[in-house]
Amino acid sequence: RPQAAAGVGGVIKMVMALERGVLPKTLHVDEPSSRVDWSAGAVELLTEQREWPEVGRPRRAGVSAFGVSGTNAHVILEQAPAAETGARPAARELPVVPLVLTARSAKALHQQTERLDARLESAADLRPLDVAFSLATGRSVFAHRQVRIGDVTVEGVASDSSGRTVLVFPGQGTQWAGMGRELLDSSPVFAARLGECASALEPFVDFDPVEVLRSGAALERVEVIQPVTWAVMVSLAELWRSVGVVPDAVVG
Repeated sequence: RPQAAAGVGGVIKMVMALERGVLPKTLHVDEPSSRVDWSAGAVELLTEQREWPEVGRPRRAGVSAFGVSGTNAHVILEQAPAAETGARPAARELPVVPLVLTARSAKALHQQTERLDARLESAADLRPLDVAFSLATGRSVFAHRQVRIGDVTVEGVASDSSGRTVLVFPGQGTQWAGMGRELLDSSPVFAARLGECASALEPFVDFDPVEVLRSGAALERVEVIQPVTWAVMVSLAELWRSVGVVPDAVVG
């Protein structure tokens, strides 16, 4: 029994049933209980999965939770309104997309690789960028690791002695028109931190770093590029931190 989480599995299962229009079969029951008069009402156990058709109103279902610690709850779930479908944004063309795998053992890592290959081969609509993001952010990091970039695979075991991570901020001369613009539109973490930097600089400068990055104007001015480069680097550091790369020091 899942103790305090009693019923959560049933909620997840029923949410999926509501979404997909399927009545799942009753599990782990060979025959109905003789203590219930099944002929007296409209309730029955499902021996097979059934279609749950639309009947002009939202689907509804009840889920009960009976935990060993005394949990006794019943919730009623209702089918959510249909989501508005819009045009899916076009995938950005990137030269390479790293696929990061991690596991507790070499055998488990090999099994993950096989499952990933099978998934990529069977689902033609998967976007490599989405797969890479989920692999990099949706799993704990274990000792056995693999990174696949195109046809190149790098595999190894993490050392017991963890090294230190240092971020180096560059100075003037590293800027270019359009830097940071794509991250402003694609990364909420980067955009939020850059906004904070802009607010911190506001009492001391007569320009908006966000507008400078979007327009590319005034990047040749020393009094502009120095604080703008600093703001971009601070925002990049926060982006790295959000995906688990926490620096021990920052220099530059």
